[in-house]
Order: sequence, then structure tokens, then C-alpha cells
Amino acid sequence: MNRITPFASPLLLGFDAMEKTLERLAKANDGYPPYNIERLQANAAGDPERLRITVAVAGFSEHELDVTTEENQLVIRGKQSEQADRDFLYRGIAARQFQRMFVLADGMQVAGATLRNGLLSVDLIRPEPARMVRKINISVSE
Repeated sequence: MNRITPFASPLLLGFDAMEKTLERLAKANDGYPPYNIERLQANAAGDPERLRITVAVAGFSEHELDVTTEENQLVIRGKQSEQADRDFLYRGIAARQFQRMFVLADGMQVAGATLRNGLLSVDLIRPEPARMVRKINISVSE
């Protein structure tokens, strides 16, 4: 049985990579850790739009977190190591790993990341895209 997807339309050419990205995102993001996305006020007129992704990573140190960009995706990974020398009477906080992915539009740039009070903030800049109109010459064949 063939699966028909929204990107199977003959009018959407070259979007197969986006479809694969969306499928990967649906599998990778399970709701942990929680996050916010906010639009930041521009510092001055003409500054590019800025966004901030804030992820709740309480219990993770900067050495246990990894922020990378891979093929127009922002990937935030966290991996805590088990400490064998600890003897818990009760364990309600599990050492857990996560991977959170965000698809970035073309031109989006990561300005930096900071870790403060258990919150990892990743700042993004979206420069204003240049409008391009290109004339395509039509050749006549007889």
C-alpha cells in the first residue's frame, strides 16, 4: 500500500528533503525538556529579527549539553552520566538524555547560547532576505 503525503503534489518540486525532516522531528521531540520560543525586541531600527529559544535543562552542566546546527536544523542534546558512587534512598530525578530539534528557515543564524539558572537560551537572528527577481530567457526552436 502506497502512502500519499502532502508533498507528493506535482506542484511541490524538491520538497522531499523537507518531508524527511518533518518525519524526523515528529519522532525526535517527545515533549522533554519543555521550551519557550520568544521574539525579542529590536535594539535599533533596521536590526534583523531576533528569536530566543529557552530550554529547561535543570541538572545539566554546560559540559553535558551540546548545541549544533545540522542541515538547517538546530539540534540541542543533553546527556547526563550516571554516578555509580552515589547511594540513593529515593530517586525521583533520573539522569536522562534528550535531543530537541528545531527546523531553521533559510538564512537563520545562531548568534549564541547561554546557560543560566537551569535554562539554556539560544539566540537566533533572521536577516531580512534580499528580494530577487530573475528573468528567464525563452529560446525558440524550430
